[in-house]
Amino acid sequence: MKLYDLELSGNCYKVRLFAALAGIDLELEPVDLPGGDHKQSPFIALNPWGQVPVLADDGVVLRDSQAILVYLARQYGGNQWWPDGAAQQGEVMQWLSTAANEIHAGPNAARLIDKFGYPLDKARALEVSANVLPLIEKHLSEHQWLALGRPTIADCAVFPYVATGWEGGVTLERYPAIQAWIDRIKSLPGYIGMPGIK
Repeated sequence: MKLYDLELSGNCYKVRLFAALAGIDLELEPVDLPGGDHKQSPFIALNPWGQVPVLADDGVVLRDSQAILVYLARQYGGNQWWPDGAAQQGEVMQWLSTAANEIHAGPNAARLIDKFGYPLDKARALEVSANVLPLIEKHLSEHQWLALGRPTIADCAVFPYVATGWEGGVTLERYPAIQAWIDRIKSLPGYIGMPGIK
């Protein structure tokens, strides 16, 4: 099983983190984005979107970190990470959507601007962050984990760009429940970090 990977990408890290927590072996294939490898052969044949991560597993090829998390959890991770019940799946899925929407447009976008020079709207990224983080804080002040009362792929999906938000000027000083949740994730057996997250 091969993950086409970029070390500094939070989306790639979601997959690496989950695989580490669930004991899933991944072969990492670095993709040179600054060199343009993601826009040319052979990578572009795997993902015409020209984005990382991409997972290749015995004939299955998937793009999008959220989709890859669902696949790995369902195929290899067991019901702890991706449950069978429809309501339980929905509870996890709503957080995957939060990761792909508000977290992506908020803390992630702010980091892309400050760390990598992306020409995005910083004021908008900070506004989105200021709207979503209090909602997550309230939830985590009442729950130990994002979904189902236990670690799931919901936590893996939301964690990276919340924890690296400081690289875009999105601090967590006013969010003690989020900080405690981050510490709980870091305490999980198998946890691995990424640049910007110890």
